[in-house]
Amino acid sequence: MALWRAYQRALAVHPWKVQVLTAGSLMGLGDIISQQLVERRGLQEHQTGRTLTMVSLGCGFVGPVVGGWYKVLDQLIPGTTKVDALKKMLLDQDYPDALITNYYVRTDPFCLFSCSFKSKNALGLEVLLA
Repeated sequence: MALWRAYQRALAVHPWKVQVLTAGSLMGLGDIISQQLVERRGLQEHQTGRTLTMVSLGCGFVGPVVGGWYKVLDQLIPGTTKVDALKKMLLDQDYPDALITNYYVRTDPFCLFSCSFKSKNALGLEVLLA
């Protein structure tokens, strides 16, 4: 519980820095969990570069963009009632998620080489989706 209070104090004093570091840490932790528990790579096969890429995307893109988006959202819909929270949630579910997903898939070096998918368009021509 003391760790949580320290985190809350740091968040109150340095909100931007703490949000960016939290985003990077959570994305890195998520990649570690994915590699170790889902993909069962083990420590010898762990792709450290991939984890560092996720941390850097969290600190350099997701944290600042999401933090900035929530600042804009608070200006667009001021207030703390349940109705205000519902309005913010509904607005948040549309545009920012698509923006972040498209940016991540288009810029992630792992996705550029290993996440390309072949599909057929309406004319039956094979297209490469990256």
